[in-house]
Amino acid sequence: MTDSADTANLFPCARYIKEIGRGPNGARALTAEDTRTLYTAMLDGRVADLELGAVLLAYRVKGETADELAAMLAGAQASFEPLHLPHAAFRPVSIPTYNGARKQPNLVPLLALLLAREGVPVLVHGVTEDPGRVTSAEIFTHLQIPHARSHADIEDGLAERRLAFAPIEVLAPKLAHLLSLRRRMGVRNSTHTLVKILQPFAPAGLRLVNYTHPPYRDSLTQLFNTHPAAAEGGALLARGTEGEAVADTRRQVQVDWLHNGICETRVPHERSSPDAPEVELPEARDAATTAAWIAAVMRGEAPVPSAIERQVELIVDVAKIPA
Repeated sequence: MTDSADTANLFPCARYIKEIGRGPNGARALTAEDTRTLYTAMLDGRVADLELGAVLLAYRVKGETADELAAMLAGAQASFEPLHLPHAAFRPVSIPTYNGARKQPNLVPLLALLLAREGVPVLVHGVTEDPGRVTSAEIFTHLQIPHARSHADIEDGLAERRLAFAPIEVLAPKLAHLLSLRRRMGVRNSTHTLVKILQPFAPAGLRLVNYTHPPYRDSLTQLFNTHPAAAEGGALLARGTEGEAVADTRRQVQVDWLHNGICETRVPHERSSPDAPEVELPEARDAATTAAWIAAVMRGEAPVPSAIERQVELIVDVAKIPA
Protein backbone atom coordinates (compact mmCIF):
# COMPACT_ATOMS: atom_id res chain seq x y z
CA MET A 1 0.00 0.00 0.00
CA THR A 2 0.96 3.63 -0.29
CA ASP A 3 3.49 5.08 2.11
CA SER A 4 1.47 7.49 4.25
CA ALA A 5 4.44 9.89 4.32
CA ASP A 6 4.43 10.22 0.53
CA THR A 7 1.45 12.53 0.08
CA ALA A 8 2.62 14.64 -2.85
CA ASN A 9 1.43 12.27 -5.56
CA LEU A 10 -1.62 10.76 -3.86
CA PHE A 11 -4.73 10.40 -5.95
CA PRO A 12 -7.89 12.08 -4.54
CA CYS A 13 -10.67 9.50 -4.27
CA ALA A 14 -13.48 11.20 -2.36
CA ARG A 15 -15.72 11.90 -5.36
CA TYR A 16 -15.38 8.32 -6.61
CA ILE A 17 -16.08 6.80 -3.20
CA LYS A 18 -19.12 9.07 -2.89
CA GLU A 19 -20.61 7.32 -5.95
CA ILE A 20 -19.68 3.69 -5.35
CA GLY A 21 -19.73 3.68 -1.53
CA ARG A 22 -23.43 4.25 -0.84
CA GLY A 23 -24.25 0.59 -0.24
CA PRO A 24 -25.99 -2.03 -2.40
CA ASN A 25 -29.08 0.11 -3.03
CA GLY A 26 -27.66 3.63 -3.28
CA ALA A 27 -24.33 3.08 -5.01
CA ARG A 28 -23.92 4.13 -8.62
CA ALA A 29 -21.54 2.92 -11.30
CA LEU A 30 -18.67 5.15 -12.37
CA THR A 31 -18.19 6.19 -15.97
CA ALA A 32 -15.73 4.14 -17.99
CA GLU A 33 -13.22 7.01 -17.94
CA ASP A 34 -13.50 7.48 -14.17
CA THR A 35 -13.28 3.73 -13.55
CA ARG A 36 -10.08 3.35 -15.55
CA THR A 37 -8.56 6.48 -14.01
CA LEU A 38 -9.29 5.24 -10.49
CA TYR A 39 -8.14 1.67 -11.09
CA THR A 40 -4.94 2.83 -12.80
CA ALA A 41 -4.14 5.01 -9.78
CA MET A 42 -4.69 1.96 -7.56
CA LEU A 43 -2.34 -0.12 -9.72
CA ASP A 44 0.29 2.62 -9.61
CA GLY A 45 0.19 2.79 -5.81
CA ARG A 46 -1.07 6.38 -5.79
CA VAL A 47 -4.10 5.74 -3.57
CA ALA A 48 -3.62 6.11 0.19
CA ASP A 49 -4.40 3.14 2.43
CA LEU A 50 -7.65 4.51 3.85
CA GLU A 51 -9.13 5.37 0.47
CA LEU A 52 -7.86 2.18 -1.15
CA GLY A 53 -9.58 0.06 1.48
CA ALA A 54 -12.76 2.08 1.02
CA VAL A 55 -12.74 1.57 -2.76
CA LEU A 56 -12.07 -2.16 -2.51
CA LEU A 57 -14.87 -2.69 0.00
CA ALA A 58 -17.27 -0.44 -1.90
CA TYR A 59 -16.88 -2.56 -5.03
CA ARG A 60 -17.09 -5.71 -2.93
CA VAL A 61 -20.55 -4.61 -1.76
CA LYS A 62 -21.76 -2.92 -4.96
CA GLY A 63 -20.29 -5.27 -7.53
CA GLU A 64 -18.85 -4.19 -10.87
CA THR A 65 -20.98 -3.51 -13.94
CA ALA A 66 -19.83 -4.88 -17.28
CA ASP A 67 -18.79 -1.34 -18.28
CA GLU A 68 -16.73 -0.93 -15.11
CA LEU A 69 -15.11 -4.34 -15.57
CA ALA A 70 -14.18 -3.44 -19.15
CA ALA A 71 -12.58 -0.18 -18.00
CA MET A 72 -10.70 -1.90 -15.17
CA LEU A 73 -9.53 -4.60 -17.57
CA ALA A 74 -8.20 -1.96 -19.95
CA GLY A 75 -6.20 -0.46 -17.08
CA ALA A 76 -4.99 -3.89 -15.99
CA GLN A 77 -3.86 -4.79 -19.52
CA ALA A 78 -1.92 -1.54 -19.82
CA SER A 79 -0.03 -2.25 -16.58
CA PHE A 80 2.16 -5.04 -18.02
CA GLU A 81 3.87 -6.00 -21.25
CA PRO A 82 1.97 -8.63 -23.28
CA LEU A 83 3.60 -11.87 -24.34
CA HIS A 84 4.62 -12.41 -27.96
CA LEU A 85 4.92 -15.84 -29.58
CA PRO A 86 6.04 -16.90 -33.05
CA HIS A 87 3.32 -17.96 -35.47
CA ALA A 88 2.11 -21.52 -34.87
CA ALA A 89 -0.71 -23.87 -35.84
CA PHE A 90 -2.68 -22.89 -32.73
CA ARG A 91 -3.43 -19.66 -30.96
CA PRO A 92 -1.96 -19.63 -27.47
CA VAL A 93 -4.29 -20.49 -24.60
CA SER A 94 -4.24 -18.93 -21.15
CA ILE A 95 -5.55 -20.74 -18.07
CA PRO A 96 -5.94 -18.69 -14.88
CA THR A 97 -5.39 -20.61 -11.64
CA TYR A 98 -6.18 -18.52 -8.56
CA ASN A 99 -8.32 -20.80 -6.39
CA GLY A 100 -6.59 -24.16 -6.03
CA ALA A 101 -8.40 -27.18 -4.64
CA ARG A 102 -9.96 -27.94 -1.28
CA LYS A 103 -12.19 -30.97 -1.88
CA GLN A 104 -11.36 -32.23 -5.38
CA PRO A 105 -7.91 -32.85 -6.87
CA ASN A 106 -6.59 -29.84 -8.77
CA LEU A 107 -6.38 -31.04 -12.38
CA VAL A 108 -5.43 -27.75 -14.06
CA PRO A 109 -1.85 -29.03 -14.65
CA LEU A 110 -3.24 -32.17 -16.33
CA LEU A 111 -5.36 -30.05 -18.68
CA ALA A 112 -2.35 -27.89 -19.54
CA LEU A 113 -0.09 -30.87 -20.22
CA LEU A 114 -2.69 -32.57 -22.43
CA LEU A 115 -3.13 -29.40 -24.48
CA ALA A 116 0.62 -28.93 -24.84
CA ARG A 117 0.89 -32.52 -26.04
CA GLU A 118 -1.61 -31.64 -28.79
CA GLY A 119 0.66 -28.79 -29.89
CA VAL A 120 -1.26 -25.94 -28.24
CA PRO A 121 0.92 -23.32 -26.46
CA VAL A 122 -0.50 -23.03 -22.93
CA LEU A 123 0.19 -20.38 -20.32
CA VAL A 124 -1.01 -21.14 -16.81
CA HIS A 125 -0.83 -18.07 -14.58
CA GLY A 126 -1.78 -17.67 -10.96
CA VAL A 127 -0.77 -17.65 -7.32
CA THR A 128 1.98 -19.86 -5.96
CA GLU A 129 0.37 -20.57 -2.60
CA ASP A 130 -3.00 -20.31 -0.87
CA PRO A 131 -3.34 -21.55 2.72
CA GLY A 132 -5.73 -24.49 2.96
CA ARG A 133 -5.74 -25.11 -0.78
CA VAL A 134 -3.57 -27.07 -3.22
CA THR A 135 -2.32 -24.72 -5.93
CA SER A 136 -1.38 -25.56 -9.50
CA ALA A 137 2.03 -24.02 -8.77
CA GLU A 138 2.73 -26.67 -6.12
CA ILE A 139 1.72 -29.46 -8.47
CA PHE A 140 3.90 -28.07 -11.27
CA THR A 141 6.83 -28.06 -8.85
CA HIS A 142 6.31 -31.79 -8.13
CA LEU A 143 6.09 -32.38 -11.89
CA GLN A 144 9.47 -30.62 -12.23
CA ILE A 145 8.00 -27.89 -14.41
CA PRO A 146 9.75 -24.68 -13.33
CA HIS A 147 8.01 -21.43 -12.51
CA ALA A 148 8.89 -18.67 -14.97
CA ARG A 149 11.03 -15.87 -13.53
CA SER A 150 10.57 -13.30 -16.29
CA HIS A 151 8.56 -12.58 -19.42
CA ALA A 152 11.44 -14.00 -21.45
CA ASP A 153 11.22 -17.18 -19.38
CA ILE A 154 7.51 -17.44 -20.15
CA GLU A 155 8.03 -16.99 -23.88
CA ASP A 156 10.92 -19.48 -23.91
CA GLY A 157 8.86 -22.09 -22.06
CA LEU A 158 5.99 -21.71 -24.51
CA ALA A 159 8.31 -21.93 -27.49
CA GLU A 160 10.29 -24.93 -26.20
CA ARG A 161 7.73 -26.97 -24.24
CA ARG A 162 4.45 -25.31 -25.34
CA LEU A 163 3.80 -24.91 -21.61
CA ALA A 164 4.71 -22.31 -19.01
CA PHE A 165 3.57 -21.51 -15.50
CA ALA A 166 3.85 -17.83 -14.58
CA PRO A 167 3.28 -16.56 -11.05
CA ILE A 168 1.15 -13.43 -11.25
CA GLU A 169 4.05 -11.52 -9.64
CA VAL A 170 6.07 -12.27 -12.80
CA LEU A 171 3.32 -11.79 -15.37
CA ALA A 172 1.71 -8.65 -13.92
CA PRO A 173 3.31 -7.42 -10.69
CA LYS A 174 0.99 -4.44 -10.19
CA LEU A 175 -2.01 -6.75 -10.25
CA ALA A 176 -0.22 -9.12 -7.88
CA HIS A 177 0.02 -6.36 -5.29
CA LEU A 178 -3.72 -5.69 -5.32
CA LEU A 179 -4.40 -9.43 -5.13
CA SER A 180 -2.19 -9.72 -2.06
CA LEU A 181 -4.45 -7.32 -0.13
CA ARG A 182 -6.94 -10.15 0.32
CA ARG A 183 -4.93 -11.52 3.23
CA ARG A 184 -4.70 -8.10 4.83
CA MET A 185 -8.38 -7.24 4.36
CA GLY A 186 -9.94 -10.71 4.65
CA VAL A 187 -12.01 -10.49 1.44
CA ARG A 188 -11.43 -10.67 -2.30
CA ASN A 189 -11.51 -7.58 -4.48
CA SER A 190 -12.15 -6.65 -8.10
CA THR A 191 -8.67 -7.76 -9.12
CA HIS A 192 -9.58 -11.38 -8.37
CA THR A 193 -12.13 -11.16 -11.17
CA LEU A 194 -9.79 -9.30 -13.53
CA VAL A 195 -6.93 -11.82 -13.36
CA LYS A 196 -9.35 -14.54 -14.44
CA ILE A 197 -10.23 -12.67 -17.63
CA LEU A 198 -6.78 -11.24 -18.35
CA GLN A 199 -5.50 -11.33 -21.94
CA PRO A 200 -1.74 -12.03 -21.64
CA PHE A 201 -0.95 -12.28 -25.36
CA ALA A 202 -0.47 -9.98 -28.34
CA PRO A 203 -1.84 -10.93 -30.81
CA ALA A 204 -4.69 -12.07 -28.56
CA GLY A 205 -4.96 -15.69 -27.49
CA LEU A 206 -7.85 -17.84 -26.33
CA ARG A 207 -8.82 -17.53 -22.65
CA LEU A 208 -10.46 -20.11 -20.42
CA VAL A 209 -12.78 -18.16 -18.14
CA ASN A 210 -14.74 -19.66 -15.29
CA TYR A 211 -17.30 -18.48 -12.78
CA THR A 212 -18.53 -19.86 -9.47
CA HIS A 213 -21.80 -18.00 -8.93
CA PRO A 214 -24.42 -17.87 -11.74
CA PRO A 215 -24.78 -14.04 -11.71
CA TYR A 216 -21.14 -13.82 -12.81
CA ARG A 217 -21.98 -15.80 -15.95
CA ASP A 218 -24.43 -13.07 -16.96
CA SER A 219 -22.02 -10.19 -16.23
CA LEU A 220 -19.11 -11.90 -17.98
CA THR A 221 -21.25 -12.76 -21.00
CA GLN A 222 -22.37 -9.13 -21.19
CA LEU A 223 -18.78 -7.96 -20.83
CA PHE A 224 -17.48 -10.05 -23.72
CA ASN A 225 -20.52 -9.50 -25.94
CA THR A 226 -20.63 -5.70 -25.62
CA HIS A 227 -16.96 -4.68 -25.30
CA PRO A 228 -14.89 -5.71 -28.34
CA ALA A 229 -11.58 -4.71 -26.74
CA ALA A 230 -12.24 -6.89 -23.70
CA ALA A 231 -13.37 -9.78 -25.89
CA GLU A 232 -10.40 -9.78 -28.27
CA GLY A 233 -9.26 -13.35 -28.82
CA GLY A 234 -12.50 -14.76 -27.41
CA ALA A 235 -13.11 -16.90 -24.36
CA LEU A 236 -14.51 -20.28 -23.42
CA LEU A 237 -16.79 -19.65 -20.45
CA ALA A 238 -17.93 -22.38 -18.06
CA ARG A 239 -18.72 -22.93 -14.42
CA GLY A 240 -15.47 -23.66 -12.62
CA THR A 241 -14.41 -26.63 -10.56
CA GLU A 242 -13.81 -25.08 -7.13
CA GLY A 243 -13.10 -21.86 -8.99
CA GLU A 244 -10.63 -23.38 -11.46
CA ALA A 245 -11.05 -23.45 -15.24
CA VAL A 246 -10.81 -27.22 -15.62
CA ALA A 247 -13.71 -29.53 -16.43
CA ASP A 248 -15.53 -31.08 -13.48
CA THR A 249 -14.98 -34.83 -13.62
CA ARG A 250 -18.29 -35.44 -11.78
CA ARG A 251 -20.59 -33.73 -14.32
CA GLN A 252 -20.62 -32.04 -17.72
CA VAL A 253 -21.17 -28.30 -17.37
CA GLN A 254 -22.25 -25.94 -20.13
CA VAL A 255 -19.41 -24.36 -22.10
CA ASP A 256 -20.03 -21.17 -24.10
CA TRP A 257 -17.72 -19.82 -26.82
CA LEU A 258 -17.81 -16.02 -26.59
CA HIS A 259 -16.45 -14.33 -29.70
CA ASN A 260 -17.27 -11.46 -32.06
CA GLY A 261 -20.28 -10.42 -29.98
CA ILE A 262 -21.73 -13.94 -30.11
CA CYS A 263 -22.42 -16.38 -27.27
CA GLU A 264 -22.32 -19.85 -28.82
CA THR A 265 -23.00 -22.87 -26.60
CA ARG A 266 -20.45 -25.48 -27.66
CA VAL A 267 -21.15 -28.04 -24.93
CA PRO A 268 -24.59 -28.26 -23.28
CA HIS A 269 -25.09 -28.97 -19.59
CA GLU A 270 -25.68 -32.65 -18.84
CA ARG A 271 -27.19 -33.91 -15.61
CA SER A 272 -25.03 -36.38 -13.75
CA SER A 273 -26.34 -39.93 -13.77
CA PRO A 274 -26.11 -42.37 -10.84
CA ASP A 275 -25.38 -45.06 -13.42
CA ALA A 276 -22.33 -43.26 -14.79
CA PRO A 277 -19.07 -45.19 -14.38
CA GLU A 278 -16.86 -44.06 -11.53
CA VAL A 279 -14.05 -41.73 -12.61
CA GLU A 280 -10.55 -42.77 -11.61
CA LEU A 281 -8.90 -39.93 -9.68
CA PRO A 282 -5.92 -39.51 -7.34
CA GLU A 283 -6.36 -41.18 -3.96
CA ALA A 284 -5.68 -37.88 -2.17
CA ARG A 285 -5.76 -34.23 -3.20
CA ASP A 286 -2.29 -33.19 -1.93
CA ALA A 287 0.17 -31.81 -4.47
CA ALA A 288 2.57 -34.77 -4.48
CA THR A 289 -0.16 -37.39 -4.94
CA THR A 290 -1.93 -35.35 -7.61
CA ALA A 291 1.33 -34.79 -9.51
CA ALA A 292 2.19 -38.50 -9.41
CA TRP A 293 -1.27 -39.40 -10.74
CA ILE A 294 -1.04 -36.78 -13.51
CA ALA A 295 2.36 -38.19 -14.53
CA ALA A 296 0.80 -41.66 -14.69
CA VAL A 297 -2.01 -40.36 -16.92
CA MET A 298 0.52 -38.72 -19.24
CA ARG A 299 2.38 -42.04 -19.49
CA GLY A 300 -0.85 -43.82 -20.39
CA GLU A 301 -0.99 -45.78 -17.14
CA ALA A 302 -4.30 -44.22 -16.06
CA PRO A 303 -7.18 -42.98 -18.22
CA VAL A 304 -7.89 -39.32 -18.91
CA PRO A 305 -11.24 -38.42 -17.29
CA SER A 306 -13.82 -38.16 -20.06
CA ALA A 307 -14.89 -34.61 -19.10
CA ILE A 308 -11.31 -33.36 -19.41
CA GLU A 309 -10.80 -35.30 -22.63
CA ARG A 310 -13.85 -33.53 -24.04
CA GLN A 311 -12.55 -30.17 -22.81
CA VAL A 312 -9.21 -30.75 -24.55
CA GLU A 313 -10.95 -31.60 -27.83
CA LEU A 314 -13.03 -28.42 -27.67
CA ILE A 315 -10.05 -26.16 -26.89
CA VAL A 316 -7.97 -27.70 -29.66
CA ASP A 317 -10.82 -27.12 -32.10
CA VAL A 318 -11.35 -23.47 -31.08
CA ALA A 319 -7.63 -22.63 -30.84
CA LYS A 320 -6.66 -24.12 -34.21
CA ILE A 321 -5.70 -21.49 -36.78
CA PRO A 322 -7.32 -22.19 -40.16
CA ALA A 323 -4.83 -23.14 -42.85
